[in-house]
Amino acid sequence: MSGKKIVLIGAGAWGKNHLKNLQNMGVLHSVLETSATVTAQRRKEFPEVAFTREEGEILDNENVSAAVICAPAALHHEIARKCLAAGKDVLVEKPLALRYREGKELVALAERGKRILMVGHVLQYHPAVVRLKELVDDGDLGEIRYIYSNRLNIGKLRAEENVWWSFAPHDISLILRLLDDEMPARVAAFGGNYINDGVADTTLTNLDFVSGVKAHIFVSWLHPFKEQKLVVVGSRQMAVFDDVAAQKLTLFPHKVDFTPERIPVVHKAESVAVQTDAAEPLLQELRHFVECLDSRRTPLTDGKEGLRVLQVLEMAQKSLEERSR
Repeated sequence: MSGKKIVLIGAGAWGKNHLKNLQNMGVLHSVLETSATVTAQRRKEFPEVAFTREEGEILDNENVSAAVICAPAALHHEIARKCLAAGKDVLVEKPLALRYREGKELVALAERGKRILMVGHVLQYHPAVVRLKELVDDGDLGEIRYIYSNRLNIGKLRAEENVWWSFAPHDISLILRLLDDEMPARVAAFGGNYINDGVADTTLTNLDFVSGVKAHIFVSWLHPFKEQKLVVVGSRQMAVFDDVAAQKLTLFPHKVDFTPERIPVVHKAESVAVQTDAAEPLLQELRHFVECLDSRRTPLTDGKEGLRVLQVLEMAQKSLEERSR
């Protein structure tokens, strides 16, 4: 991508990482940030970057061809809609929107305007996840039977979205990816509100697929330590993606045999470390976005992929609300 054509909208805690990478890639035009406090801090850290708080300076600027949106989730739909309507390509952080119908509107708007619409499901670009997908596709794990993920921490509590919407999009995106975009037939969610009424702090969600695969996602921001782990149970072996550990991807070739009386016997095997490169997932994601801008090809995590994740999010949210009533 020639020239600095991308504007970053939102330079908060996660936006700062986008800012650093976009600047290092030489594609950052400017930053749109409405918080005076955040702007002052980022000016000290990135004195060579241009900042503005005026939307018009971005939306009406012909030198800006794309936007990366790192604003609060409640603003994703509104900002992305304005950018797409102004003829800009868009990478929006997860989730695509907070309602399926809003996400559907963004996808339709992007299609009509022939614009790139990409969602920041950053773990799709993690080298260990890329390798895990290759192992699944090559049949190394055998037939997939069960997938489960834990995304737990004692972290930032949010009032505008519950922990399911804040944490789970990553895990939904990964599970659907590993299952070749198969959608769950049934979703059942259980949650608890301990800090703010009506805002779930912890949820456990079960997903049933027509193929016979089952999955569960456990997310919580009231956990004593950080855990980000995805386990894939296959008929041949099991795989563990642990984003907190130094060793990111490990295989467990355990086997189960049966005695003549049909009693199952487990044969445990030594774990096998799978080597992956140390590339930064966010940098890989941004490079993919820029490549799509240049080639006009559909991103791996495009708007339709974001819609599938939104659909599962809403299915679980409906289940949560029904149980609370």
